Amino acid sequence: LGSVDALAGFNIFRFLRYIGDELLLVLATSSSESALPSLMDKMEHLGCSRSVVGLVVPLGYSFNLDGTNIYMTLAALFIAQARDVPLSFLDQLKTLGVAMLTSKGATGVTGSGFIVLASTLAATHPDLVPGMAILLGIDKFMSECRSLTNIIGNGVACVVVARWENELDRGKMQRVLFPKSREAEAGKLEAEDTAHDVDCEVAAEEIGNSESSDDFLAGQA
Repeated sequence: LGSVDALAGFNIFRFLRYIGDELLLVLATSSSESALPSLMDKMEHLGCSRSVVGLVVPLGYSFNLDGTNIYMTLAALFIAQARDVPLSFLDQLKTLGVAMLTSKGATGVTGSGFIVLASTLAATHPDLVPGMAILLGIDKFMSECRSLTNIIGNGVACVVVARWENELDRGKMQRVLFPKSREAEAGKLEAEDTAHDVDCEVAAEEIGNSESSDDFLAGQA
């Protein structure tokens, strides 16, 4: 995601700080859907057009579940190693392909990724299903990680698509993500205006003094 953000012209760490409240909400609820309304508002405030936000963000909750997909593929490999079940490269590709299909729509219920993983393993390697007991104790923490990755991926996708479609206000995005630089720039402009006003006042005083001298000399003559 960091590389994609760099190509899109913004910093991933600044973006994570910007959606920090949504990340905390997702961490507390273990569900990325709980932060959907506030995420859409923040994407619009960031500079993405309303039409892109209204299409990409809700659609991403069904088709851009990269966190769930990563968890399912890595969990399958972990269980295979723990149970000493050899998986060929073709088997791994098959597991990845099935996981990409079964992971769609897995965010509807908290912890549903674990159930989807069971269905994926049953369809590809039934001998790995008993090994899911290894992951049962830590699935709560894995659910939080899946949800956090999903919401970050959806936010990044919204910004990238908005830029592709020329629907991103990059100036506004920079002002939102870099508020300190905006304040510094405003302070610099204010200082320049103040210096300009002082120069104008000094010039006016010099002109006034020159006119007074001319009047005095004219009176003496």
